Amino acid sequence: MTSDHKKVKQAFAHFETLGERAFVAKKKLADAICAALTVHATVEEEIFYPAVRASVPNGKPMIDEATVEHAGAKDLIAQLLSMDANEELFDAKIKVLSEQIEHHVKEEESEMFVRAKKSALDLVALGEQMAARKEELGAKPIRL
Repeated sequence: MTSDHKKVKQAFAHFETLGERAFVAKKKLADAICAALTVHATVEEEIFYPAVRASVPNGKPMIDEATVEHAGAKDLIAQLLSMDANEELFDAKIKVLSEQIEHHVKEEESEMFVRAKKSALDLVALGEQMAARKEELGAKPIRL
């Protein structure tokens, strides 16, 4: 999971380096980021979040917030996927998505993951289950 976070962060940073008129490269990278985030969110929502909700004491509010954050990201992802990179607000939407994801990742890594590690969860088995689901969903690496 943290490797997914790192790769998406790198992709957002790379997007920022693309020239103002690099529309083809921007669209290709934005689509790859959106695809990676969609798979990642699906795996979290189907496997990780229910496990944390069931095993981490008082984990429900934390999972509820993360689920709402996912909904906001999914909305921006849908908008970006339906746009061309030369459309007004495309770059702004990528920037806002990047900021939302950065906030979300910080909370997951500093709170949710820490609490999950302290719980009775079998994190190895959970990780294997999540990796298998990512593969089922056709996860593809982001190419920079």
